[in-house]
Amino acid sequence: MNFFKSILAASCLFSAATPARGEMKLNAIQVGSRIDVTIDGKFFTSYRFAADEKYPFLFPVNGPSGAGVTSIRNGEYPHHSSLFFGCDKVNGGNYWQEGLERGRIASRGPVIESASGKEIIIRDACDWTRPDAPQPLRDTRRIVISAPSPQVRQIDFTITLEAIEKVVISKTNHSLFSARMDPDLTPAFGGLMVNAEGAKGEKETFGKPSPWLVCLGIRDGKTTEGLAILQHPQNPGFPSPWFTRDYGFFSPTPMFWPADGKETLIEKGGKLLLGYRVLVFSGTAESVGISNTFTQYSSVKLNP
Repeated sequence: MNFFKSILAASCLFSAATPARGEMKLNAIQVGSRIDVTIDGKFFTSYRFAADEKYPFLFPVNGPSGAGVTSIRNGEYPHHSSLFFGCDKVNGGNYWQEGLERGRIASRGPVIESASGKEIIIRDACDWTRPDAPQPLRDTRRIVISAPSPQVRQIDFTITLEAIEKVVISKTNHSLFSARMDPDLTPAFGGLMVNAEGAKGEKETFGKPSPWLVCLGIRDGKTTEGLAILQHPQNPGFPSPWFTRDYGFFSPTPMFWPADGKETLIEKGGKLLLGYRVLVFSGTAESVGISNTFTQYSSVKLNP
């Protein structure tokens, strides 16, 4: 059986074994420098914001099976932190790669706006700082976590970047919202990466504009799990081209393809509103209706 038939067969088996259920109950609790989120009592993810971290991020991010779908930092890629937001080459600073002295996105301390029920809402404000340099940006972010079905977990990530001074972001492949997948779910280890137009793998998706992209693979020979990032149409330059790697990194990365080919400018006092929807799922892009979800997401005005 080839890979694509295996993916379809596995998702059908999983769906058949998972009965429909009522509304799912979510809970969030702060434990030190993280916020833990559970869905029907099963751990889903943690929002981490410790003072010694480069930036706040979500890790682990677990699929409906309970297994993690993302990975975090290794000796070769110490700057990939599961599901995260950052940027390199901002007024000469680096708010992406390791080294706090190069730049850091520091949380002021998140607030759990909704701690239980059908959705979790987390708000945070962050300062982009580095030693002996003016602060270029601050951000405010709203994270809404829900579970539309037993097969799908959803994270709506909305962020407003405000320029404290004129901001120049030089051309960089390290920019904005990104995911690093668990190796089992990547093309390098037999998984599938595919965009909204059906292009597959790094070779076909790199640098191609697309409203969404998904990475998925088979576990235990029967369970298909994956993660999709959807860009909101209100994002400047939508749909942004994607920076993709078969080892499991993907990001809609406008700063690598700036309009003038060199840099992105945000004037002092300017604001940049960005929205992303993350789907963590069991099944396939078709079986969980990612295209339909994108259509629904597109009709919702971004709420900072």
